[in-house]
Amino acid sequence: MNSLFQKWLIPLPHQNPYKNYKMAEDKNQPNQLNIELPEDIAEGIYANLAIISHSHSEFVVDFIRMMPNVPKAKVKARIVLTPQHAKRLMKALADNIKKFEGQFGAIDESDQNVSFPPMNFNTPKAQA
Repeated sequence: MNSLFQKWLIPLPHQNPYKNYKMAEDKNQPNQLNIELPEDIAEGIYANLAIISHSHSEFVVDFIRMMPNVPKAKVKARIVLTPQHAKRLMKALADNIKKFEGQFGAIDESDQNVSFPPMNFNTPKAQA
């Protein structure tokens, strides 16, 4: 397993990053952190929008799933991080994106000027 993923606890899609995770802070100790990944959490939650807010002591990331032609969306997960962990996550994501683009090509950002995801996904209007 890639040591970056172990250090930042960012999972590879085809591997279990929690199996026999060794604490990166103290390499001289034989201590291990045994992290359980329950089945319902392992499934993951799909989100197509993230809203990030912060205070002086924490970052809050709300993951939201927007559905076509539905003007209301729900927060599906909320993660609260310390500023230090938020910065580590940012660096780990940047490194992952760099590796992803090296393997699969540049990620298309043609819609980067859109400040909010469109509510119409070019599908028929929902009807009850």
